[in-house]
Amino acid sequence: MIEIRKATACDAEQIVKVIANAEESGFMLFSPGERQVNAEGMAKRIDNMNRQQKSAFLVAQEDSTILGYMVVQDDVPQRIAHRAYLVIGVHSDSRGKGVGKALFNFATHWAKEVGLHRLELTVLVKNTVAVQLYKKMGFEVEGVKKHSLYIDGQYEDEYYMAKLL
Repeated sequence: MIEIRKATACDAEQIVKVIANAEESGFMLFSPGERQVNAEGMAKRIDNMNRQQKSAFLVAQEDSTILGYMVVQDDVPQRIAHRAYLVIGVHSDSRGKGVGKALFNFATHWAKEVGLHRLELTVLVKNTVAVQLYKKMGFEVEGVKKHSLYIDGQYEDEYYMAKLL
């Protein structure tokens, strides 16, 4: 059974591995192998996020294995403090098994509890599986960021998606 919870510094080593695996998909902001994340730095990031009221580093876990993660990052200026930006990554072995859905459901409930009103994310237009999941979870395409990313010698478009709570 998949359990969703806030990450702790003890999860850092496994999270780093899931991030590296997720980036191998080619659908993340960082190219495969581009970002050098280590457990020590990740533990500090998790601790920092846990101290913020409207930010969270969530993990999906089954038994003692982390299957995926979601970062919910709020904004500081008062005029945008009602919104948060999401980043999600699921290990390739766990995709299509409800991990992403479970993370979104938990994040939505948690975001409402802490007073967030809007969740936002971006996704490569060609990542049709992710786009389908996000729409299923209530996100709507609000726009297209033309030539937003440069991947393997080509400019790629991203959808800007959001969900009001």
